[in-house]
Amino acid sequence: MASYQLTVENLIGTGAHFGHLTSRRHPSYKPFIYTEKNGIHIIDIQQTIDRLQAACDMVTGIVRKGGTVLFVGTKKQAKDVLQQEADRCGMFYVVERWLGGTLTNYSTIKKSIKRLVQLEKDADTLYQSLTKKEILKLERERIRLSDQHRGIKDMRTLPDVIFVVDVQYELTAVKEARRLEIPIIGIVDSNTDPTLVDYPIPANDDSLRAIQLIAGTLADAIVSARGSVATEAPAVKEEEPAKKVTAGPEKKTAPVKKTAPKKEIKASDEGSSGKAAPATEGK
Repeated sequence: MASYQLTVENLIGTGAHFGHLTSRRHPSYKPFIYTEKNGIHIIDIQQTIDRLQAACDMVTGIVRKGGTVLFVGTKKQAKDVLQQEADRCGMFYVVERWLGGTLTNYSTIKKSIKRLVQLEKDADTLYQSLTKKEILKLERERIRLSDQHRGIKDMRTLPDVIFVVDVQYELTAVKEARRLEIPIIGIVDSNTDPTLVDYPIPANDDSLRAIQLIAGTLADAIVSARGSVATEAPAVKEEEPAKKVTAGPEKKTAPVKKTAPKKEIKASDEGSSGKAAPATEGK
């Protein structure tokens, strides 16, 4: 928990408290506004910390159960940051153009990913029997598919949570996630409707440092959650051999009980032979 605690000073230093012009404020954003200065709304940073803490707690619980998170941010300020943080915590990301149907029509997206994997795997064998023009055509196709799907190439199923930078800019992704009832964490600026996402984080979505701080905090929560799962797993495996060792001696005692009747039978045979001898002498 301590790894992703934030302070007001850290967020103010990144410029996360600056909103848009007062004329561009969304009516539903009023609870997140602290004050107004020089025609610009100032965001309540304390609510930013509280909302981010709640989002990190939710993500921690999902990741401990084996869930996945999809980082979405195609605007210029967020591309490099989201790709770096998603790679660090081992999650998926979309930093190029969001393709319509990436979530709602994922079966078609998986076919494109399968085609990309085939081009990357069998490139040497495919290119041997082709002309130079055909090779260039396949190479362009591979580069295009790689740019589109490089962040979700290993994603087998739909994500359990998506994290969006600038909800207004990524509205198509938000609508698809809402349709599939996937929880959404989003950085929401003063010109955006915060009710579109399940876990709104009020902050300046145009500040590179603010995006890096919030995305890095969420990535730290994922890393710590995955680390706790890895440390808990070996403890369960160590209990199984102990039960097998105690079960061994109980099975070995079974043949001892079966040998007892054999000794009684021999005794009865000796007794019967002893009684038969006097009977012959009497005759």
